Amino acid sequence: MEARRYRDTRGLDTTRPVFSDAVVKGIARGGGLYVPETLPALELGEILALADEPYPKRAAIIFERFGVDLPAGRIEELMYLAYGENFDDGRIAPIEEVVAGMHVLELWHGPTSAFKDMALQCMPLFFSEGIARKQARGELTDDYLVLVATSGDTGKAALEGFADRDHTRIAVFYPAEGVSDIQRSQMVTQRGGNVSVFGVRGNFDDCQNAVKAAFNDEAFNAELRERHALKLSSANSINWGRLLPQIAYYVSAYADMVASGGVAPGDEIDVCVPTGNFGNILAAYYAKRMGVPLGRLLCASNENNVLADFIATGTYDISARTFVTTPSPSMDILVSSNLERLLFELADAGRVRDWMASLAAEGRFRVDRETFRRMREHFIGDWVTNDESLGVIARIFDETGYLMDPHTAVAWEVAERLRDANPVLVVSTAHWAKFGGDVYKALTGLLYDDPLPKDAAALSGVELLRRVRELAGGANIPKALAELDVAEQRFTAVVDAGKDGVENALREWLGERAVRQQPL
Repeated sequence: MEARRYRDTRGLDTTRPVFSDAVVKGIARGGGLYVPETLPALELGEILALADEPYPKRAAIIFERFGVDLPAGRIEELMYLAYGENFDDGRIAPIEEVVAGMHVLELWHGPTSAFKDMALQCMPLFFSEGIARKQARGELTDDYLVLVATSGDTGKAALEGFADRDHTRIAVFYPAEGVSDIQRSQMVTQRGGNVSVFGVRGNFDDCQNAVKAAFNDEAFNAELRERHALKLSSANSINWGRLLPQIAYYVSAYADMVASGGVAPGDEIDVCVPTGNFGNILAAYYAKRMGVPLGRLLCASNENNVLADFIATGTYDISARTFVTTPSPSMDILVSSNLERLLFELADAGRVRDWMASLAAEGRFRVDRETFRRMREHFIGDWVTNDESLGVIARIFDETGYLMDPHTAVAWEVAERLRDANPVLVVSTAHWAKFGGDVYKALTGLLYDDPLPKDAAALSGVELLRRVRELAGGANIPKALAELDVAEQRFTAVVDAGKDGVENALREWLGERAVRQQPL
């Protein structure tokens, strides 16, 4: 199959890279994002036949249909490396019917207990493979420094995926006061000789803007190449290598829904996704475009409800919006980077350039009537308050015995509000134990702003998980989370927000690495 080419959402990058090059580059020249020039079309029988295959084979089939520029056998080898014993459930992305017609797609069975593993156990393998092939052909001499801004889960998943991976180094920046204790502990205890982690004095948008500014700083990029033989790339969801594995699990999920009797072959299911950066729900949109029988795509927001407002009005406005801290921090995002891809698919590169320029300059943009109409053909949105999300955790556990995290609770509440005759697939993006403090509050009837009782507040993050397990009658705690208390905390630095804070942190880290690697 001929390798598919990729184009730029802003129309400024005319290189038309193949998959491997798009993944290694991460972002298009001029700041746009890569999207495939064409999408494969899947027949219903082809989708349903995936139910007979193990998950790695399913993912390999989808990658092959996208014309990924690697031999089919090598794609399959990489998929078995990505989705194997590192997951605690052999189904990889299992589906549970919690109540009649309400199914949960559990995407948190990977090594970091969050849905980001579905992409970030896969993408680094293809990233390193692409670099190695380019170097073997003499097209590249540099290695890559992967920069990541995270609201919590992406950072640990990227660190785990890239740790000690050939041809790469990775640095993660997270909001120092904007992640859960468990999320922070996961990142700062990460092992690997090529990794580094920095807290940032600010929120996730501050982290994301600072990392983007470093990417766009030509002088800093030249410095990295001259002093360290490194080029920059990204593992954030702006990288197409993150999107394609997510498309695969929606195709797989429909096959499983039919195989389990949850839906008749060819009938539609609705999908509800807790959404911050828009990548996860965008993957469902692409799967729908390819022929998967998905109906409405329900966009679930927390109190940072810029996406729900945009879907309702066609106006994206953060000019006067206050950033809110919530119990679902991976969704605490005001600038949803992947929305740009959807706008490109619904409109064109010229309008995307204008809208992104308006967002950068004025903090807002409004789409035209036709683009808004086309978006509403697929998407509907709603949002959930902090206290409502905790209430859902308690209610569903009391009614069914199923314990969910706050992000999943946001999606569950929106799915209940908006559901119609179609079965609903609620996307569960994290294990409850990632957010033990807020789950404790939910199970003990506290509100989000209530302080923990003194005895609970005195506990470490892992000790609090054990307390929750007692409240929940022995709910499972993943081994990697249960052992965080005894793991070495390797990274303690906190830096200022902004380009200078990020670049100076990287200079210091890379300088230390260079000194350590000098021969005695």
